[in-house]
Amino acid sequence: MTEPLLRRLAARGERLTVAAMSSVAPVYRAMPSVFEVLELPFQHGGLQLFERWKLARSLRGRFEKAYVCPNSFKSALIPWMANIPQRIGYTGEARYGVLTDRLDNPSSEARPPMVEWYAALSLVGQNNQPMKLTGDLRPVLQVPPQAMDEGLERLAKRPDLPTLARNSYVVFAPGAEYGPAKRWPARHFAELAGMVDSPIILLGGPQDRAFCAEIANTANAKQSGHCHNLAGETDLMQAFALISGAFRVVSNDSGLMHVAAAMGVPQVAVFGSSSPDHTPPLNDKARVVWLRVDPKYQPPLACAPCYERTCPLGHTRCLEDVQAERVYALL
Repeated sequence: MTEPLLRRLAARGERLTVAAMSSVAPVYRAMPSVFEVLELPFQHGGLQLFERWKLARSLRGRFEKAYVCPNSFKSALIPWMANIPQRIGYTGEARYGVLTDRLDNPSSEARPPMVEWYAALSLVGQNNQPMKLTGDLRPVLQVPPQAMDEGLERLAKRPDLPTLARNSYVVFAPGAEYGPAKRWPARHFAELAGMVDSPIILLGGPQDRAFCAEIANTANAKQSGHCHNLAGETDLMQAFALISGAFRVVSNDSGLMHVAAAMGVPQVAVFGSSSPDHTPPLNDKARVVWLRVDPKYQPPLACAPCYERTCPLGHTRCLEDVQAERVYALL
């Protein structure tokens, strides 16, 4: 979702170095506007103050500006410790001292789309107010064809997989790291798999392995060998290759949903506790299922979006009531 911001900065002549965790660094290497990617050596969730200070010391004198995209206090520490003259970001977690230029946090009621939220940082003026955003804000990823082919070639050596020619298979991305209130039930994914004639590749991280196995086992019990669970078994480049070559992609509101959108792949995205007004797949070929505004669902689901990890009402109807037939019709 930060790609349009980086594209805007590069277009006005800024040479960009992105500091990112190793788990997402390959995403930034797929952005033509990025000159260099620094992989952060930190553990997820930890402060690791001494390690941040050591990295900041190595960066002193290299940069004129820092755009701090995450809202956390710790994410603003390295630019501050590195004495980067201009440090731009949202107030976030009360970052009054560590940022030089701040935008106010939007209220939950006025929450803008994430791409606009990030892109506004490119327009911070002396009064710290963004001007009107113009131009195309759809994220774009461009992975070199050779890298794509190499990713597919490595997978082609696996005896348990069919030949993965372009447009010959469908990708399911059933995971949602945020929590179960963003995850369409496994039985619905399995039912949808039974409606699809093409081979199905299940993608996700190691944490999605068991959930994807449930989908594959249920679907393959009816149609043997139809679903192939690769969750936790691919690196990001292989996942990118599989998504870029897919005939269709089905996902929840997740990172892989945005990857498919940025690659222009036809897709169906199922939303539950989150809102497509805030994090939509910005792709002309995307279709969204969200019961909050679905005219076929009556009465309207008034509790969405709640933005909770688990359903506060205990029923998760926003996802349970999304039938496989509805998704297949859009697919």
